[in-house]
Amino acid sequence: MPPTTRKLAAGPCKGAAPLPPTSEGPRPPHPSQAQGGATAGPCQGASDLLSSPLTTLQGEPTTLRDLTGGGAALVVNVASRCGLTPQYTLLEALQQEYGGRGLTVVGVPCNQFAGQEPGTAEEIAGFCSATYGVTFPMTEKLEVNGPGAHPLFQRLTASPDASGEAGDVQWNFEKWLVGADGEVAARFRPTTQPDAPEVRHAIEEVLSR
Repeated sequence: MPPTTRKLAAGPCKGAAPLPPTSEGPRPPHPSQAQGGATAGPCQGASDLLSSPLTTLQGEPTTLRDLTGGGAALVVNVASRCGLTPQYTLLEALQQEYGGRGLTVVGVPCNQFAGQEPGTAEEIAGFCSATYGVTFPMTEKLEVNGPGAHPLFQRLTASPDASGEAGDVQWNFEKWLVGADGEVAARFRPTTQPDAPEVRHAIEEVLSR
């Protein structure tokens, strides 16, 4: 059973709150509030989420904005040896159904949950293609929790789910729906199927904006 997460409040535009100043002066900006060394404004978090540097599974530098072509994204932390791995089939079905309307599923391999994504980039790509026919883009393997969490997930985990719970990723196949404006529109926990009515409803709403 995935562990229970602690409840965190999301700041304006779902960015992290600034750290308090120290006796030596102001603290440096939080990673989710700075880009290129500049302190982010109150709504900068959404833009930073889209422009956060990523690397594809093939080793090419990219960003979430580049992967989606400026459209909406369903970001999912994935794994090849998980009981939820068959969700790949439904994620690919969403890509086929909504890709032409501006949604891109983005898979993010992660090995932090019971070591269920141990393979190399080549092994992950081969498994996804041969087993599930995956065509949507994948990033390199990333950490999503803890001090080594990628900046993308530092921002995503500040967003609450439907029950108001924010914080750490619970397990493989957690999902975040991100609009073309960079705002996190919805967060779905691992056991929520990609084709669940609430996921489809959220996607339709984002694509209709």
